[in-house]
Amino acid sequence: MGSLGLSQDESLRHGRQFTKFINGRIAQGDQLVTGDIWISAQTGKILSADEAPQEQNVDLINVVDLYGRILAPGLIDVQLNGAFGFNFSILPKDTITYPKELIRINKALVQTGLTSYLPTLTSQPTEVYQKVLPYLGPSGSLRLAEQGCESLGAHCEGPFLSRTKNGIHNRDNLLSAKTGFQDLETCYGHTNLSSIDGRSPRVKMVTAAPEVGNVAASISELTNRNIIFSIGHSEATYEEACAAVEAGASMVTHLFNAMQPLHHRAPGIIGLLGNSDQTKRPYTGVIADGIHLHPTVANLAFRTNPEGFILVTDAMHLVGLPDGTYQWSSDGDRLVKKGTVLTLEGTPDKIAGSSITLLQCVNNFLSWSNVAVPVALKAVTATPAKMLGLEDVKGTLSPGADADLVVLDEVKHGNVSELVLEQTWKFGAKVYDRHEC
Repeated sequence: MGSLGLSQDESLRHGRQFTKFINGRIAQGDQLVTGDIWISAQTGKILSADEAPQEQNVDLINVVDLYGRILAPGLIDVQLNGAFGFNFSILPKDTITYPKELIRINKALVQTGLTSYLPTLTSQPTEVYQKVLPYLGPSGSLRLAEQGCESLGAHCEGPFLSRTKNGIHNRDNLLSAKTGFQDLETCYGHTNLSSIDGRSPRVKMVTAAPEVGNVAASISELTNRNIIFSIGHSEATYEEACAAVEAGASMVTHLFNAMQPLHHRAPGIIGLLGNSDQTKRPYTGVIADGIHLHPTVANLAFRTNPEGFILVTDAMHLVGLPDGTYQWSSDGDRLVKKGTVLTLEGTPDKIAGSSITLLQCVNNFLSWSNVAVPVALKAVTATPAKMLGLEDVKGTLSPGADADLVVLDEVKHGNVSELVLEQTWKFGAKVYDRHEC
């Protein structure tokens, strides 16, 4: 089947300011419903029926017939370390190369269905954070569809991590935060943790081990600044994890990985899933690449906490690259890529993130579980948006939200659905079409 609707350039040439999607299945909550969706290229927003132009103004309207395909919000990844050969954690050579590379991969990421993400920095020397974070803050009022995927703020995964649960993070870079929040400011930079001129801080999420040093004392200060504290790479006991949640921690980074396994007398961080008070169960990031977790374990995470279940890639910069050995960090460490499996060179048993796309994670989860397609899509749209406090802006097709969306074809393999990306739209403009590449 050919291209759906006019391309962005064609729409602009024809003066088409509005797009109407018809004959589609709309991802809404846990269901696929029928109905029309209007979006505006002028405002970059989804419109209500009352805001839609009169149908007789055909010169302003681009009609997209979905032919039964699925229309869903654009995908959101809250843990992405790099892609297409660019690693966010590498020191920029100059003030030109880094932002140019960011734009390059942002344009490439929309070809995977991703429209928003948290660029993630692994444990690095202080110099790296302070030089790199100014490039990675939220895009804010800069609403340029042609620049592709949008940063919602940086995710600092480290360096305040447990030395025994460091994974592939360089132990030489780990810090203990002896004085609490002041140490975080010294590491990341005061301006990167502060709201300036009413804008959100450049850092949106910090992954840290609450039991290390005085890290726990920083949780309330971070959350007061609208920065999410996520428990990860941690030896925390169940009691320490509960205390962190009480203080404001609202997320667990790559659940089951880089933490103590569940024990019937010492449940640890994973025990948070069993908290009888559902409001005290944090959101949980789950890497559904089939390597980090057994499919049954991913299902267990979903069944115990469906409203907090978030699929993440934890993808490294090797996504989209051929197999081989590649530089990883400024410290000279290298990664070995074989298919979707990444390991640290010289330590073949150490998993080093993934090289999978978020839509592949969704498809994996669909093949492992019996959940409906819209339920799986929530784990990469509505749920991460809610965790980020952006549920009215991202991850939804409700009027007033950003017009970030994807068109998906559903291919059936017996009883299992596979989703194929057809189109990606950003701020009301089509930025990718599988049939136009």
